[in-house]
Amino acid sequence: MKSTLSVFRAIALSLLFAGAALQAQITGTVTNKTTGKPAAGDAVALVDVRAGMNEAASTTADARGRYSLTQPGHSSYLVRATHQGATYFIAAPESNRQGDIAVYDVAAKVSGVVIDEDVIALVETDQGRLRVVERFSVQNSSSPPRTQWSAHTFGIVAPPEAAMGAAEAQRPGGLPTTLKLDPDGPKGRYSFNFPIQPDEGDKGTMFQIEYELPYSGKFIFHPQVTIPAKAVWIMLPKSMNFAAGSGSAFQSAPQDPGFQTYVAQNAAPGKALEFTVSGLGSLPRGDEGEQSGQQAGNGQNASGAQPGGGIGNPIGTPDPLSKYKVWILAGLGFLLAASAAFLLRKPAQGAAFNASARTTQASAALATGSAALLNSLKEELFALESDKVAGTIAPEEYARQKAALEMVLKRALEKKQNNG
Repeated sequence: MKSTLSVFRAIALSLLFAGAALQAQITGTVTNKTTGKPAAGDAVALVDVRAGMNEAASTTADARGRYSLTQPGHSSYLVRATHQGATYFIAAPESNRQGDIAVYDVAAKVSGVVIDEDVIALVETDQGRLRVVERFSVQNSSSPPRTQWSAHTFGIVAPPEAAMGAAEAQRPGGLPTTLKLDPDGPKGRYSFNFPIQPDEGDKGTMFQIEYELPYSGKFIFHPQVTIPAKAVWIMLPKSMNFAAGSGSAFQSAPQDPGFQTYVAQNAAPGKALEFTVSGLGSLPRGDEGEQSGQQAGNGQNASGAQPGGGIGNPIGTPDPLSKYKVWILAGLGFLLAASAAFLLRKPAQGAAFNASARTTQASAALATGSAALLNSLKEELFALESDKVAGTIAPEEYARQKAALEMVLKRALEKKQNNG
């Protein structure tokens, strides 16, 4: 009898120690980078990615900004800090590493937020329609750094005749997230309810819209920017004609032999940007488009790639459109769920678009179980939950994106575990 009790005790102690082994303490400091002080009182939570982003533990940062959370078991976790309604997160640190988090004060308008480049791509004409994709690279170099966020964080102006399509936004270093544009005043004016966080190095916030216009062979554009823009680029097929309107500062700025490019620098709200296009055509696709995308990717990381400084860049100057050609020529505007589907399937023969350089890298990372990809996927899952809480994404779109992301994350985690 004593022997049996001893066995039971041994088993119970083993289970107790095993449970304790599964638990781990996660500690770190939340710092308000706007003030340079500890973010005392900020809510901090441990979020379980594989459990539908549910909170596994929560606490509050103390007077020194320090927090401690108990990780209940083996899963994929994020640490989330909430400051003035905005959320910031990191991947849960591993084995005794500090989980320090930077947060920023929030304001509806922040000084230092400008459009780096506004790229308007006339993708194709087809059966009386003109398809347009417009992408904005927005910089937040505020000092002290602040996050700009409100119900009307970033305003855009489309032609009143436009039939609006997909809209996306992307945090610095994050993945594209499909959003719903909110009407904001007269017809053709919309706004994004999406935070513009301070830049991370050379990475800013991206916004993208797609729309179609009725087209009878000629169209007059009256583009407008809602905040100052360093450059506004126009991309159109070689077979189409371009004419700058009266008072517009557009000048030819050849970037690639496959299409035409024009640029107007230092655009301001209310400044004339009129131009007229005529003729038919489409931007390069297939092998030509893929080569352009590859060329763009090769120059993407070059330093100092700015469009300013005059027309006619010298040979060897980094292509200012490099970070956009990958999106525009390789099927701009594909949804986040489509990106996930692309990662999980083999490339189809005769696909309608080419994979972008970024997607190709992500696919390769998935095959090797890259920790960077895992972190990126976990971060985007949390960002998706934040958008849901903020009410900036439709329920059906939330469900579709979440299912696609969780599927990719699950496979990536399995590969990482199998590779040891």
